[in-house]
Amino acid sequence: MYGGTRAKRAGFAAIGLAATFALALTGCSPTSDKAAEPAAKGGGSLVVGVTSDPDTLFPWKATQFQAVNVLQNLYGTLTEFDEDLKVVPGLAESWEVSEDGLTVTLNLRKDVTFADGSTFGSEDVKSSLEKIKDPATAAVSASSLASVASVEAPDEATVVLTLTAPDAALLANLAVVNMAMLSSDDTEEALNKTPNGTGPFVLGERVASQSITLDKNDDYWGDTALLDSVEFRVIPDESSIVSAMQSGNVQMAVFDDPLVADTAKSNQLTVTETPQLSYHALQLNATKGALTDVNVRLAMQCAIDRQQVLDTAALGEGEVTGPITSPAYRSDPDARPCPERDLDKAAEYLDKAGMAGGVTVKAIVSQGEYATSTNEAQNLKAQLAEADITLEIEVLESGAYVDRWVAADFEAAIALNGGRPDPDGMYGRYFTSTGNLNKVAGYSSPELDALFAEGRQTSDPDARAEIYEKVSSELEDNAAWIWLFTSYTYTVTAANVDGFVPMVNGSLQYLRTTSLN
Repeated sequence: MYGGTRAKRAGFAAIGLAATFALALTGCSPTSDKAAEPAAKGGGSLVVGVTSDPDTLFPWKATQFQAVNVLQNLYGTLTEFDEDLKVVPGLAESWEVSEDGLTVTLNLRKDVTFADGSTFGSEDVKSSLEKIKDPATAAVSASSLASVASVEAPDEATVVLTLTAPDAALLANLAVVNMAMLSSDDTEEALNKTPNGTGPFVLGERVASQSITLDKNDDYWGDTALLDSVEFRVIPDESSIVSAMQSGNVQMAVFDDPLVADTAKSNQLTVTETPQLSYHALQLNATKGALTDVNVRLAMQCAIDRQQVLDTAALGEGEVTGPITSPAYRSDPDARPCPERDLDKAAEYLDKAGMAGGVTVKAIVSQGEYATSTNEAQNLKAQLAEADITLEIEVLESGAYVDRWVAADFEAAIALNGGRPDPDGMYGRYFTSTGNLNKVAGYSSPELDALFAEGRQTSDPDARAEIYEKVSSELEDNAAWIWLFTSYTYTVTAANVDGFVPMVNGSLQYLRTTSLN
């Protein structure tokens, strides 16, 4: 139904052609700050089926996909991505970069207001960036501002960033919701109860574990949303969401299980498949237990047939991947130790580790955040058992999994991680010694620190590609994690839904251009 493996691989390759872009900080002067004008029709309430409730409403700490999808419609960022993943203006309508790359001047939009009616200005940007950088905040993207030495607000509409070194990734890093601009008067406690953003929607009503409704923000600085409201309705099982769509109670859902998507296609429902930058991985915490030995990690890497995991968990709907899925810097999955499964090599590595008799590794897996997780876990368990590696699986509900994951309270984790257009934003916070999520990654090295620093300071795309190829090799050669595959999302919409644009980074930002006929 979806075209077969060869067509799938062509689809993934097309991401690189459609989304390649340069992020060098070289005096950018954007010419367009809005998506294509939507059709002049609107009104009504769209019901979106989701499998779990957001675990937080505080954007600086959101890692759960469901939370990110809600928050990116409530909050604004200084820059944004368009549907081709090009960096375009957001709350900053333009910017200039000094010749030496050490000063970035952001020119802010005027007449922007927060949901509570207060005015957005440079003091809010200064406050937001400084708080994100502050370790006490525990913001998940703090490392993306590592190059920012100071933030100044010379007037209400201007912010000046002084950098310690040129940063080619900065503009792209500012576009994610973890970099949302908050009012300088707000607190995490207050925002977890009542979000106060500058986005196209505002919080309407929330019923815990049942639904969260967003209402159109009539004072949004851009094109006003066409829908009156969007309700994210919690239905824990994807098959039950399909049933709700078939009965007309839900008009839209995004699935990651191709089998469920297959059952949804009908005359009344349309299925749109979109290759994703997000990646499935077996994350290994190199600070815990037997995984402190690189030979154990390499044994696990060699014992796994990634295509088998993909075929078993996602019906082959995807592509085996290396660490970096960013279109212009995509890793070669064959450039790794044991590109094909090699049980003899796995045994050699275990022997080097002094564990020829076998080893046990405990792994956590989320139930509810994405559909293929438990199937991936069971297949990995079966494959590793053939190499005398016992994978003990602990299944957790989504919120508990995220809590354990953020606290790095695991030896291994079966995970689906969001990808980003720029590899620095994707991995700099994980695999550098000062990265704010390095505790979760469980691995860093002086070589990686130097490579990531060089990647940020280099503006030439070809030179950056060579740098991140070395990053990929360092990660694979040390089996920091075991990267498995990238997959598809399947956006299912009712016949009366129009104008939604699925994106390869999984964003639901185009709910603002969606309408009901």
